[in-house]
Amino acid sequence: MTSATNRQDRRQFLGGGARTVGAMALAGFSGFLAGRSGKAEETVWQIDPDVCTTCGNCATYCVLDESAVKAVQCFDLCAMCDPCPGYFDLSHQERTTAAENQLCPTGAVLRTFIAEQAGVPRFEYYIEEKDCIGCGKCVEGCAMMNGSLYLQVRHDRCVNCNQCAIAIACPSQAFRRVPASQPYLMKKKALAATQRRGS
Repeated sequence: MTSATNRQDRRQFLGGGARTVGAMALAGFSGFLAGRSGKAEETVWQIDPDVCTTCGNCATYCVLDESAVKAVQCFDLCAMCDPCPGYFDLSHQERTTAAENQLCPTGAVLRTFIAEQAGVPRFEYYIEEKDCIGCGKCVEGCAMMNGSLYLQVRHDRCVNCNQCAIAIACPSQAFRRVPASQPYLMKKKALAATQRRGS
């Protein structure tokens, strides 16, 4: 009688243990699934153009041979200046489009004549991104006027390093992680200008 009782107790013990282990595994798996569904969205590196000081580190600290940071133009803010302080090196007296008179060291800022208004020529300025090294000289120059040029990380080039070398070297801490679904940050002025146009 005693051995039958012991067998039954052992069976009950093993069965209860198996049920407990199964319940714990199920709870753990459920928690894993819940954790995955509530998982934080993937993020990427981006520059906050309202914090950026155009220090030049974007051109030199990126781990890529050619920086993933490029200058971009908000056409809604551009005053189509001639002379444009983001295009011309204003320390030179000449205003020809010769390379030595241009502010950009690689000639990545291009201009196209649009029209003449009251005797004043108007130009559209745009960035040839394949030539841009992310030095920010054009952005710094443009800041003297409307500030339509600013820097952004281009995600078709960026390898999204865990520790971004530019972010570490950024003196103004303008680099930050943003949701991958909205990887670009506009200047507040640029955003307001595009919203005005849209309304």
